[in-house]
Amino acid sequence: MTLRVIHTSDWQIGKVFRFVDPAIMGLLQEARLRAVGKIGELAKEHGVQHVLVAGDVYDMEALSPRSLNQPLERMRNFADTHWHLLPGNHDPHRPNGLWDQLLRKGLPANVHVYTEPGPVTFEEDSLSILPAPLYHRRRLDDPTAYMDDVALRDGLFRVGIAHGTVTGFGSEDRDVPNFIAPDRPARAGLSYLAMGDWHGQKKINERCWYSGTPETDAFDVTGGGQALLVEIDAHERAPEVTPLPTGHYEWLTQSEQINSREDIDRLAGTLRTVAADLDRVLIRLAIEGAVSLDDRQYFENEVVDGVSAAFCFMRVDDRRLFPHPTAEDLDRIDRGGFVRAAAEELKRKSEEGSDDERAIAAEALQRLYIEHMKLQAGRQ
Repeated sequence: MTLRVIHTSDWQIGKVFRFVDPAIMGLLQEARLRAVGKIGELAKEHGVQHVLVAGDVYDMEALSPRSLNQPLERMRNFADTHWHLLPGNHDPHRPNGLWDQLLRKGLPANVHVYTEPGPVTFEEDSLSILPAPLYHRRRLDDPTAYMDDVALRDGLFRVGIAHGTVTGFGSEDRDVPNFIAPDRPARAGLSYLAMGDWHGQKKINERCWYSGTPETDAFDVTGGGQALLVEIDAHERAPEVTPLPTGHYEWLTQSEQINSREDIDRLAGTLRTVAADLDRVLIRLAIEGAVSLDDRQYFENEVVDGVSAAFCFMRVDDRRLFPHPTAEDLDRIDRGGFVRAAAEELKRKSEEGSDDERAIAAEALQRLYIEHMKLQAGRQ
């Protein structure tokens, strides 16, 4: 027979996104719940009866009853699928903690929580699950070590679930919190070791993978927004592992250089074509170059205020976008007097000062330009 499981991890339900406003944070949190339903649908589509959630089901221990129950109710909807949940470093198992609260309340019949190490066997599927729950955010011993000594009858697929870090740097590994030996499948005779903790999908070896988070949650995550379909037909052969898309939002990073109004127009056009549905894109935009004060304001209007409205979220890093004021820019501020003198001094500091002075002077010069443009507009 062939055993099919879906491997996922790091749902981090209840995660707080502090860099966005509350409305967008609500959308991102809802997407993490929506991913649970997506995984359930994938399980039905691929004939999977077991979903392995390798830690960090929740983002923190102190959550409201609603937040704790939301993923459980979504799993309940897929009654033919067994969901196997493992406490991770964000939601470790502690006495009277969130897992004890849920167990006392009662879980859906198809949801299994592993608060103790030790094999749990599903004879009808020839599957024995060996979980390695965490009891603290950080531990220095390998929680999967016990798997080496577990004796099971022949013919069972031995599948481990763990949450931690695989580094493989030799003697220093013993000092790495939540270190998992990357060769644990070979040592313990595992058909597969489902790992969580890294939010990007990653193959460690043929029998050991990180699934990554099913809904990407940061700009520096590579390979997020996926789960893994794992098919095992014999212990002697490595499992077949297939990534499955689960994410709703796409997180992009883009770097551009602008030095003219034409560059700004080109950038605006490029941004509007980075994806078919910009509502589902969060983008981090790094800008460098030098522009006039007038073009800098044009950039703010067209890109920062304009194009950004098409995205779910846009973060603009313009620390390397320097002012290059023209004589016309300074004339628009004032043609003489102390205001003109102040503008010229800010221009000098923005070009010749230290990094901190340049940034402050550039911002002050741009603000001076904007305020004087507003003042002139009010006189018309």
